[in-house]
Amino acid sequence: MPERHASAARTQPAPADPAPLPGLVPPEPRISVLIPLPLAGAYDYLDPDDPPLPPGAVVRVPLGGREVLGVVWDRDSEAEGNAETVPAERLKWVQARYQTPPILEVQRRFIDWVAGYTLAPPGAVLRMALSVPKALDPPRQVTGYRLAPDAEEALAGIRPTPARKKIVAVLADGPARPLTDLARAAGVGASVIKGLAKAGVLETVELPPPAAFEAPRPESAGPLLSPDQGAAAAALRAAHEAPRFEVTLLDGVTGSGKTEVYLEAVAAALKAGHQVLVLLPEIALSAQWLERFTERFGAAPAVWHSELTARARRATWRAVASGEARVVVGARSALFLPFADLGLIVIDEEHDAAFKQEDGVIYHARDMAVVRARLGQFPIVLVSATPSLETVTNVKAGRYRRLHLPDRHGGARLPEVTLVDLRQDKPPRIEDLGQGWLSPSLRQAIVETLAAQEQVLLFLNRRGYAPLTLCRTCGHRLECPHCTAWLVEHRLAGRLQCHHCGFETRLPERCPACEAEGALAACGPGVERLAEEVAALYPQARTAVMASDTLAGPSAATELLRAVAAREVDLLIGTQIVAKGHHFPHLTLVGVVDADLGLYGGDLRAAERTYQLLHQVAGRAGRAARPGRVLIQTAEPDHPVMQALASGARDRFIEVETEARQHAGMPPFGRLVALILSSPDPVALERAARALARAAPNYEGVQVLGPAPAPLAVLRGRHRRRFLLKARREVAVQQLVRDWVVQIKLPGKLRLQIDIDPYSFL
Repeated sequence: MPERHASAARTQPAPADPAPLPGLVPPEPRISVLIPLPLAGAYDYLDPDDPPLPPGAVVRVPLGGREVLGVVWDRDSEAEGNAETVPAERLKWVQARYQTPPILEVQRRFIDWVAGYTLAPPGAVLRMALSVPKALDPPRQVTGYRLAPDAEEALAGIRPTPARKKIVAVLADGPARPLTDLARAAGVGASVIKGLAKAGVLETVELPPPAAFEAPRPESAGPLLSPDQGAAAAALRAAHEAPRFEVTLLDGVTGSGKTEVYLEAVAAALKAGHQVLVLLPEIALSAQWLERFTERFGAAPAVWHSELTARARRATWRAVASGEARVVVGARSALFLPFADLGLIVIDEEHDAAFKQEDGVIYHARDMAVVRARLGQFPIVLVSATPSLETVTNVKAGRYRRLHLPDRHGGARLPEVTLVDLRQDKPPRIEDLGQGWLSPSLRQAIVETLAAQEQVLLFLNRRGYAPLTLCRTCGHRLECPHCTAWLVEHRLAGRLQCHHCGFETRLPERCPACEAEGALAACGPGVERLAEEVAALYPQARTAVMASDTLAGPSAATELLRAVAAREVDLLIGTQIVAKGHHFPHLTLVGVVDADLGLYGGDLRAAERTYQLLHQVAGRAGRAARPGRVLIQTAEPDHPVMQALASGARDRFIEVETEARQHAGMPPFGRLVALILSSPDPVALERAARALARAAPNYEGVQVLGPAPAPLAVLRGRHRRRFLLKARREVAVQQLVRDWVVQIKLPGKLRLQIDIDPYSFL
């Protein structure tokens, strides 16, 4: 539970009688209010209501010289006993209560749990739940028009034009209608309706706001399932017969129909009257998923992601809180929406690193979703063709159950995977372009596939034209002025960009170091450079590039996916977003251009992530009747990841990776905590890093590494130093870190970021 504070600690003493309801105040109407700001805990206020405001009520309270949102929070008896009691006359009064559903107890417990686990201020976690403050305001009233009681008498006094007669006819046997609906139904202008209202023929009434979302129909029949799919679906449905907390891994090969299986669990939850949350790693690219859902249930789900308009966010937040939105599909932040009756969570592609939030409150949505399900005592389903090692370990330990789909749906076969050894099968140079990046084997496979009128996917997980620009004369490399990172050339947009802070500039005509003209050269391929090579080699092919910076929002992504599915694209070039579960029936060849990218760099999950990504990309090939093949270009064909991909020995790869992690005491068999100090002043940063190092814990089973410059030693103009705490699995690292950092008082410009269970080591 959060620490409680007195509001007087941050505000001036209240006037003697500020209560909205004087004379009805109990002897000491003191309540705790958690404010959605990164403060230490809840603050005490005086409650003017009788009966008192219940925990979870959303209120407006004074803080300093302004008024802010807050939520009446549960009192922690232990913290209350240890807290300093501030005289009631020094406390401020709650100013108002919002007429919105309260934040339920289960969500308040969840917010406290996330704050305690991540070592984030509880208010910062609450801010994610109250992310749309405007949604707390009452929705705009809708004015409707209907016939007045004395409409006939009023009509007798005006000229009966055809337009007026149409309006009267539309309203004669129907309910009141909003202005725009009535004008459309009668085929007249709004001015005619307003004129009739002024003449007394019509009267206005306040209508309830229209439903934001159509209710899905869970009784609708789904597609015919295979025996394996049917057994898995039955097991998931059974979890709703006697609702209880249960974690299930739905593990199936790419193309095995996992989505259709877990939609059966969604239907069961809806039939039981519960809301459902489905988390996807790339919600903006989920057009095919949304189509399948709508076809299955006859209505679209509510969608939640950062690209929504402010109006859509307000409407969705209200619909979730009221229970009107029965199914929500969203990005990781959807986990903190104020569900009225959540009864099922599905994490699709549970292995995906996109579920890890790396700034603000640092959390992993998959892990926090498991906690949310446990607190709510309902089932959660984790879905993947390449489950994370953490999930596999939980299955082996008996904490999670596993349902397996071993075959592709509809008789489709898994693609044939071939390794292309770049040491032997070297890409030739291309006239006017220089070094090529497609090997002769891959080039020939592309020719054959296009000749058969089938589609090709070329995968290169690198945005832009080139990752590095250097001077041929002096060797100078163009670097971001705010980060320790090279500037990436985006030739289509005519700019150089830092992918860490967003800094942009145009490519200079002269080298900034030696001023040599025309000496700057692009080094290494990005997807734009690959598209240039494809255009030179296959000029007749209709080509498209799919990367996060080439798609201008969800609508552009939807249109590109539609074009590929409609066979308006012959050759698709993409980064990791093409691996997110897309189904292209006519795509039969996948070429991985640089499979070794991402294998190294100090990330303990490098091999696991590379395997997962390449396996998912390979799974785009041959998902329908036509067989698929995958060519993986690598300079290390003997690497365990490459051998596992070629042989299809996924489980053996997991065993080897498990043994290596277990031997090293790394997650999930040990605990890691990253602490990152940053400051614009490198001298002050070094001083603080040394002080934090001197206070580091010294216990058996605990090792502290650092301080050391981060791989990104400067990020957004701030110098960075990292510590890494490594501990045995049973060590309570949160309390250990709390006791450590509380010893150091950091100057104002220094920041300390704590990442429990880090995924990024930059």
